[in-house]
Amino acid sequence: MLRLFPARRAFSTCTPRKMIVKPVPCLQDNYSYLLLDEKTQQAAVVDPVEPSKVLAALKESYPQYKLTAILTTHHHWDHAGGNKKLLKEKPDLTCYGGSENVEGANHIVRNKEPIAVGDLQVLPLKTPCHTMDHVCYYVDDNGQRAVFTGDCVFSSGCGRFFEGTASDMWNSLSTVAELPDDTNMYFGHEYTMANLKFAEHIEPDNEAIRQKKQWAQHVGCTTPSTIRNEKLTNPFMRVQEPSVQERVLGAGKTASAEEVLGIVRQMKDNFK
Repeated sequence: MLRLFPARRAFSTCTPRKMIVKPVPCLQDNYSYLLLDEKTQQAAVVDPVEPSKVLAALKESYPQYKLTAILTTHHHWDHAGGNKKLLKEKPDLTCYGGSENVEGANHIVRNKEPIAVGDLQVLPLKTPCHTMDHVCYYVDDNGQRAVFTGDCVFSSGCGRFFEGTASDMWNSLSTVAELPDDTNMYFGHEYTMANLKFAEHIEPDNEAIRQKKQWAQHVGCTTPSTIRNEKLTNPFMRVQEPSVQERVLGAGKTASAEEVLGIVRQMKDNFK
């Protein structure tokens, strides 16, 4: 059987070379992440909505590392709501965000302007729609690649269009899809099983979706995905595929990616 996703234990870390990523489960279904540079022993945290859990994870697993930065994907409270509390405990942190609406932000990022975390170079990728200040963060450490997608892209899903349009989201999804296929994708919520049920509804004959659903039922923690896997199993990234267009529009009909994406999003919003 073709392996479409890594076999691993829940909440595992990724440790080849010098970049380490550790998921930190928060709230009911959120993920914060520790991004650590093994060479310099510096660290950043992505979306530390519960700072106590993040600091406890750092102290338990990496007590020698110095936390230097907060990478905030967007201004919603369940991602940015812990920033000020963490800054109160560690006032020297640089808090990055996509706009002044991000709680605690003291550095507004520019698209693809690098952020240093030790020797790691983190590229902010502007990905508006869920919120217009949404940012994904991409790291390429000598071929070991990671992207933190917040609420733009989930495993086999995407965020709601709260502030943008279907065209905005298509552009943002395309930005993520253009990353190398082997990039590990670390998303903001554990929605994978619900997303796969919908994906299966859209493409009932998609074998990759069937395999991923079977896998997800047993692992609990499904982060990270990969860009390659999302291209195979994410209906929002697959709106140009004939199988998706036929399911959404009917036999013999076609439409633009943006039009189909808008319809698929409405279908997901009403899916039970």
